[in-house]
This record gives sequence, C-alpha cells and structure tokens, in this order.
Amino acid sequence: MTQPNLDGAAIIDVLNRHGVEYVVIGAFAAQLHHAPIPATFDIDFTPARTPDNFARLDMALTELRAKIRIKDAPYELSFGHSPSSIAHIDVLNLTCEFGDFDLSWVPSGTTGYDDLARSAHTILIGDISARVADLGDVIRSKRAAGRPKDLAVLPILSMYAETLGINIADPVDPPVPEVPQEAVPDGIKPPGYRRRR
Repeated sequence: MTQPNLDGAAIIDVLNRHGVEYVVIGAFAAQLHHAPIPATFDIDFTPARTPDNFARLDMALTELRAKIRIKDAPYELSFGHSPSSIAHIDVLNLTCEFGDFDLSWVPSGTTGYDDLARSAHTILIGDISARVADLGDVIRSKRAAGRPKDLAVLPILSMYAETLGINIADPVDPPVPEVPQEAVPDGIKPPGYRRRR
C-alpha cells in the first residue's frame, strides 16, 4: 500500500463543511503551534461523542471515501460508519485520498472532546479554520501515551512550551465524566472513559 501524501487541511475542510465537532490533536496539532518537531505523516482528531456529531461524521467519512488503514498491509478495508456502528469505537485508523488520519475519541491522558475543547485554539491553515488542541494538552497526552515516538519528541515540545510560557508540569488527571445515555445513538453504550497510562 502506497502511503498518500498528507493534505491535512483538505481533510479538515471536509469535516468543517459537514459541521463535525472535533479537536486536532497529536503531532499535527503541535506543528500548527509551530513546534520544531519532524513532519508527521498523518493527522489525528478527537470528535465529540454526541448523536448529532456521529451523524455529521458519517457524512464526512462518506465524502472522504475513508477506509480502514492496516499497518504494513497492501490494501485498505471499506467499513460501515453509520452513527450506531461507530458509537462504541475508541480509535479508528483511516486513510483517504488526502492522506492518513486517525479518530481517537479518548486520547491518552484526557477524557475526550470536552476536556480538550475547553482549551482548544482556532488556527487558520490558509483559509481553512481548524480547532486545535492546546500545546499543553498535546504534551499531556503524549506523556500519558508513552510510546517511543511520543517520548522522542517530548523534550523538544517541553522546551518549546516553556519558551511560550506554557505550564507543562504534570497535571492532575481530570475527573472521569459520566456518559449520559442520551449521548449514545440507537441505545448503544460506548465503553466508559478510561485513562491509558
């Protein structure tokens, strides 16, 4: 499978046009804050977990002709992404003509969209507006994930954040919220929020 070149702004544009509520997270978010880290080859989003947003996301994924991305496989998989079929999923690794992208409803070290949206910034990529996680939240999530690729950039991100006056001390974990039943389409209950340490 040939990895398509990443056009994160084009993916964001489709989400915006369908009114999807999301926050850009991960390395792409850090780069939008001008952090001096190596270029990333995908873009990560945390969408809101509400019935209306699942429906809008379904339409956006249809327009993107998104498929499931399988590491080291020579093919991608088509999949159903109706609101009821994605309501119980935590992470989707996807690809489309504009590149690879991931949907992560509860990123490590966070409790999801509401947690990240509180401090998110609106950043322009050309004439496309994106809701982007605060750099402090990006660092918080990467610390919690603890993967080699996260640990490799943490010193750079931490030093850069300090130059911006961002407090990067280890935060107290946010409280785990209740998931209201009405936030789940078709009566499907998503898994409880959990920290991934």
